[in-house]
Amino acid sequence: MADNLPAEFDVVVVGTGLPESIIAAACARSGQRVLHVDSRNYYGGNWASFSFSGLLSWIKENQEKSENSDECEDWKKLILENEEVISLNKKDKTIEHVEAFCFGDQDSAKDVEEAGALPKLPVFGASGAEGVAQDPNKECPPLDSAVARAESCEPEKAASVDTASTVEENDTEVNCENEGSPSVSSSESALDLGKAEAAPSEVSAQEPKKIMYSQIVREGRRFNIDLVSKLLYSRGLLIDLLIKSNVSRYAEFKNATRILAFREGKVEQVPCSRADVFNSRQLTMVEKRMLMKFLTFCLDYEQHPDEFQDYKNSTFAQFLRTRKLTPSLQHFILHSIAMVSETDCSTVEGLQATRKFLQCLGRYGNTPFLFPLYGQGEIPQCFCRMCAVFGGIYCLRHSVQCLVVDKESGRCKAIIDHFGQRISANYFIVEDSYLSESVCRNVCYRQISRAVLITDQSVLKTDSEQQVSILTVPPVDLGQPAVCVIELCSSTMTCMKDTYLVHLTCPSTKTAREDLEPVVQKLFHLNTEAEKETENEELEKPRVLWAVYFNMRDSSGIDRNSYSNLPSNVYVCSGPDSALGNDCAVKQAETIFQEMFPTEEFCPPPPNPEDIIYDEDELASEESGLSNSPETKPEPSSEESSSRDGCVVCSVFIKENEKIHGCVVSSG
Repeated sequence: MADNLPAEFDVVVVGTGLPESIIAAACARSGQRVLHVDSRNYYGGNWASFSFSGLLSWIKENQEKSENSDECEDWKKLILENEEVISLNKKDKTIEHVEAFCFGDQDSAKDVEEAGALPKLPVFGASGAEGVAQDPNKECPPLDSAVARAESCEPEKAASVDTASTVEENDTEVNCENEGSPSVSSSESALDLGKAEAAPSEVSAQEPKKIMYSQIVREGRRFNIDLVSKLLYSRGLLIDLLIKSNVSRYAEFKNATRILAFREGKVEQVPCSRADVFNSRQLTMVEKRMLMKFLTFCLDYEQHPDEFQDYKNSTFAQFLRTRKLTPSLQHFILHSIAMVSETDCSTVEGLQATRKFLQCLGRYGNTPFLFPLYGQGEIPQCFCRMCAVFGGIYCLRHSVQCLVVDKESGRCKAIIDHFGQRISANYFIVEDSYLSESVCRNVCYRQISRAVLITDQSVLKTDSEQQVSILTVPPVDLGQPAVCVIELCSSTMTCMKDTYLVHLTCPSTKTAREDLEPVVQKLFHLNTEAEKETENEELEKPRVLWAVYFNMRDSSGIDRNSYSNLPSNVYVCSGPDSALGNDCAVKQAETIFQEMFPTEEFCPPPPNPEDIIYDEDELASEESGLSNSPETKPEPSSEESSSRDGCVVCSVFIKENEKIHGCVVSSG
């Protein structure tokens, strides 16, 4: 039972976001006793992914902002005279200005149930902000009390306590292409790291099918909607960590298929690789040579310091103007390859970003990026699973009242949970959102503006509908941030068939809707009632079926000294940042782990069962029990090829430090 946990651990981790999950996995792998708790009823925190009904529940929760009431009133009796407490937040305050809209083709969803769900799905609701215009954007009926029951639609989100005794390392490999996202606690299916290539589909000259709101509700479990939108650089820190630690077997990835640019009011594809450049019809022969020459320079720019030394104090945009590049090439390099700010990025930073992009090309596909099937929320769960395999204990819906600090030493001694149980540990990892206002009073937070759209078409139609695209929309005014747009197709297992899931992200200057709605209006068609009076160009744009805007706190890059009265053995993990990759979270996790255990290796590969050497006493005890236990079946060879839903799956192997890591490549 979660209210009868062991009284002592080596490490207690509060929050299941990506950096906390990586630290928990690394600690458990190094032999530490780990307790990993979260007051939420799902893994991932602000890194989580939701089905459509789950997202409705999340919206309802963040609009109400009600405090939890299931507290133990007498926990203060457990505090001794020489101790003091640091109270923790009972409610997440990192999400603000949540506004949701449903555009056109609205029908009644009162009697519509989500496929595979037991309870009745609620009718979805409108914006939480007052004064939102009712016309021309029609809003859905308000959320009713039944939203609270939507959580039970997702068994993977239920509270659980996982121990290593209940998890076997040699799990049966299964295909996880189901409606729901696989959970750390509910299944132990091992998926290979790979990339699923987009399957070509027939081009239809007909208009896109009209998607009704009831269809979205009915197919709600086909959606896996990320709270934070990111991609993985194929040679980034997170991919390297997944391969090194063998956590890659728990996830499957799809290669991003194209890089787009928004220029002169139109969306066009950007040539990235050498083959793309020479096959491009957008560029003249002279431009192709200029682009290849500049990209070749960026790969080893440090060997030619004389070419950029004079521009170290200039912006990257100013440096590009000196390279005799055409305006279109400057635009492609700045916004679609380097993906940096036009006003704030220095020359060296721009060259580093361009080189990183180029170095990641070709490892898994024609672009530098991978996207995890079933959403970004799968990655924290993968590391949680590794922690559970090595003995970590997990408790969701398990809030922590306070940290107990010794007055003399200034070190944290224990936590007290909502059951009133006192749990001691040597080290404590706390996600930033759990810290109280008294601890964070000197912290200056940034904000991220987020929007999630469900659309009926891609922003750029091609022969294949199954495209994963990334687009950077330049700012309208100087000083404003660029907006990163990631468009996901149904083969990523994040949306239903005939729809696309579009994520928009930028650093906040105002509310999320004020920051992002102008970009949405440029790329998409919102007003369905005025279609007859709209120009043909507007009708060709993808139509938004449903949208949500919200602001998320960015707690990355905050100095430890900014937190008041923080004990030396308490470490703070930040939430998601606005960057495209995950390097910040991985660096933070490794830094914290090395501070706690400087002599231990960070997330080493798991041992091969065949290489484990047992003592004579252990062998004797095992042999005595062999007659009463079935013989362990060997794992199937990863070299065997198989077929999944009509896709040909082959195995590719990467040999590093004499360890073999599987890689699945799916092609249509």
